[in-house]
Amino acid sequence: HANKARSALKVKWAEGEYADHSSAGYAAQAKALFAKSPELTIRKDGDVDAALGTAAKVIEAEYTYPFVSHAPLEPQNCTAAWGADGKLTLWAPTQNPEPGRQVVAKTLGVKPEDISIHMIRSGGGFGRRLSNDYMVEAAAIARQAKMPIKMVWSREDDMRHDMYRPGGFHRLKAGVDSSGKVVGWKNHFVSFGADGKFVTSAECNPTEWPARFIDNYQIDASLIPTRVPTGPMRAPRSNALAFVFQSFADELAHAAGKDPLEFQLALLGEPRVFGEKNTREGYETVRMTNVLKLVGERSGWGKRQLPPRTGLGVAHFFSHLGYFAEVVEAEVSDSGQVKVNKVWVVGDVGAQIINPSGAVNQVQGSVLDGIAQTLGQQITFENGRTKQSNFGDYPLMRISAAPPVDVHFLLSDNPPSGLGEPALPPVVPALCNAVFAATGKRIRNLPINVAELKTA
Repeated sequence: HANKARSALKVKWAEGEYADHSSAGYAAQAKALFAKSPELTIRKDGDVDAALGTAAKVIEAEYTYPFVSHAPLEPQNCTAAWGADGKLTLWAPTQNPEPGRQVVAKTLGVKPEDISIHMIRSGGGFGRRLSNDYMVEAAAIARQAKMPIKMVWSREDDMRHDMYRPGGFHRLKAGVDSSGKVVGWKNHFVSFGADGKFVTSAECNPTEWPARFIDNYQIDASLIPTRVPTGPMRAPRSNALAFVFQSFADELAHAAGKDPLEFQLALLGEPRVFGEKNTREGYETVRMTNVLKLVGERSGWGKRQLPPRTGLGVAHFFSHLGYFAEVVEAEVSDSGQVKVNKVWVVGDVGAQIINPSGAVNQVQGSVLDGIAQTLGQQITFENGRTKQSNFGDYPLMRISAAPPVDVHFLLSDNPPSGLGEPALPPVVPALCNAVFAATGKRIRNLPINVAELKTA
């Protein structure tokens, strides 16, 4: 009944000042910004230009990744009931109840202490339910209707009104010396924001790998204004940046004539500690070295003969206090279809795994989530509107496409850390690097374009 009533409405929308925004327009702006000097510097160590001038080989590449929807199986929803005393009760699948109480109170003019929230187990959140817009809407409708209501967004509304993982553009330039050592790394990062401030989850931390591992390193940024709502998504920032940084590192390894895994170990170098241990800015190289070596052993890296158009890719990343290294075996058909045969994961999240089966589930879910994003997920805009609306044009992974995920935890003498986030970022570049190993074609734009992988 609600859907029929809604479809009968004749609405004339005000287009707004951002009606001309589109994905094609953002790409064109990025290209124009690449041709100019960057607007701000995120980090600068040494003299990159001088180092590149003396490099034996210089490699340049551009990488892009799209906006992505959380696409939880359970759309946003909330049940709201107002009492005769003017107090409000909400049942909501929120990840962040207190800010939800505050935004409802502020928007509807209610005292926060007059709002009670029951947290309901959600059908997936992945960061989307940190924003509580749906709670405000349900409360407002219930007050207008003068009765308790249960509000459930349609799939189309949920996908077209998400707090998206923001897209980004990178122009990279790096050099290696005659021994294969990286002597300089430069990145012009075009992201979204204005006046020197990034929109939510679009920024790059100045300590993000490979910062601090290369003496001559520089990352600058320029910003594109947008009104597209953005927000945290599983492994915020790292889920996109790992694709760029670890894929480009794989490019450097091949340019230097080195085995990618050995190249990564050499770049990590001798045991060192950057920053304060067990913090987001801290980094212990020995922990990443250990998981990288072990995932190589468990996957049989360099010891197995693979069929034609089948390859192994490796990547590692530190995020949310977790050290993870992953190897993907992928095969690419003559028509360009990518099939992931298996994924090996080794993670160091501290001294204790409290719930072993739950921990394995978290890692496997993260890996499958990352693979799905890599193979086919993107949100695009046209005339200020989101084009995708449902799983027909934003495909989630089917069970039949889910590969085996071998998970191993390497216990270390460190406090337990987060686990729901850090296993996702490395699988994206590991899969792209595996595709390169299988076909010789480098993936620099997500999601993977099947047409570009077809045999001639």
